[in-house]
Amino acid sequence: MRTKIFAIVTAVVFFVSAVFPLVAAFVRDTQSWPKWWGTLDVGSAFVLAGLVLATQALARERVNQGTERVTYRTYRVLIHLIFVGLVVFFLAGDRIAWSQCLTGLLWRAWLLLYALPWWLAAFGTDHSTDGPKL
Repeated sequence: MRTKIFAIVTAVVFFVSAVFPLVAAFVRDTQSWPKWWGTLDVGSAFVLAGLVLATQALARERVNQGTERVTYRTYRVLIHLIFVGLVVFFLAGDRIAWSQCLTGLLWRAWLLLYALPWWLAAFGTDHSTDGPKL
């Protein structure tokens, strides 16, 4: 139960942390931006990294072949977000301040993909049964 709570808290912190670069993408005048925004962004990123490490440590023994299959299928879906990002870049590229958001978004995307097997295992869904084959 403790690992499932860590998984839920990690997911919530991930989405809250992702709000910071998403909002920063549309800010043109960085001088008018409140100073605490950057502090909260970096602070939430550190909390997120700590939660991912804790989830990884707690769920290390729970990763099995079923979890690996579900992770692979999830990767196959999430990889399409690269093309979504490309479409956003072409359609709204001049309205987005990429220098203010790209690093934060890509770092969080990498962390999501890296931690996905442990997060799924920590969440506690039984992935041991055979599902549809790819």
